[in-house]
Amino acid sequence: MQSPLPVRDGVNATRLRLPDEGPWDTAMDYMMHRWGHIDPQGIEDRFDAGEIVGEGGVLLDRHTRLEDHTFIWYYRTLPQETRLPVEINILHQDEHLLVVDKPHFLPTTPGGTYIQETALVRLRNQLSLPDLIPMHRLDRMTAGVLLLSTNPDTRGKYQVLFEKRQVQKEYECVSAAEPAAGHPAVVFPALVRNRMVKSRDYLLAEVVEGEPNTETRIEQLKTFDAGTHGRRALYRLEPHTGKTHQLRVHMASLGLGIVNDAFYPELLDKAPDNYSKPLQLLARGIRFVDPISKQPVEYRSRLELSEAR
Repeated sequence: MQSPLPVRDGVNATRLRLPDEGPWDTAMDYMMHRWGHIDPQGIEDRFDAGEIVGEGGVLLDRHTRLEDHTFIWYYRTLPQETRLPVEINILHQDEHLLVVDKPHFLPTTPGGTYIQETALVRLRNQLSLPDLIPMHRLDRMTAGVLLLSTNPDTRGKYQVLFEKRQVQKEYECVSAAEPAAGHPAVVFPALVRNRMVKSRDYLLAEVVEGEPNTETRIEQLKTFDAGTHGRRALYRLEPHTGKTHQLRVHMASLGLGIVNDAFYPELLDKAPDNYSKPLQLLARGIRFVDPISKQPVEYRSRLELSEAR
């Protein structure tokens, strides 16, 4: 559903669905119920200033009845954020697409404690592109090629490519050259197929029994001596599906957990980001037939994994 409020400071207005019924007479009563313990004066001020709207941009006030609107929109008060010491590099830009190298540690889109310090909001503000939307996502800890749509009129043509799996993605990672103890040897190239689900605990994904819903082709490109860490290897990963943390889980399932992965195969205690030890996973390239030009295109990352040799 299209927001009646424009993007402000690179951030979309928040949409809230009002309940069909309840012990609240007005929309403001309900918002007070939800967030009045945090900032009651701020809620009142928003209504008085006409900063809360319903469908079609209709202004709400303190007395707007709960049943008058199903959805309302408003701007959140943005928290102060420390700028992350990483930068985004632009690889390509035209009237339809923006392609960038997203650095490690920078989220793709707002969420949790990261709002302004995300690739999307930074780029919207930097390039004055309020309609910018990512066509896919990279984990915060994953670096590399990120494709964004700059044109709402042609956005759907690119979204269809992702929906129909007509986009080929290539990743690289650094892991041990041989599987950890207890895991069988691996013959490369290997095709990993299993069933992944979201876990109920902090570990975000896990492999379970059942019909496979994920698939990744893994190729070992080269091995090298990593000193006290023994022999490591550079791998090429080609996912045919796109589950959250799929590549990290698939490598860990082979006993080849990616270097500096704090989640898989073992969940480490939460610690501040160590910018000298990024996750050794890189979205190296993306290719597809452009739906506008009808020509095959490929975009490649210019970044390198710090632990690769």
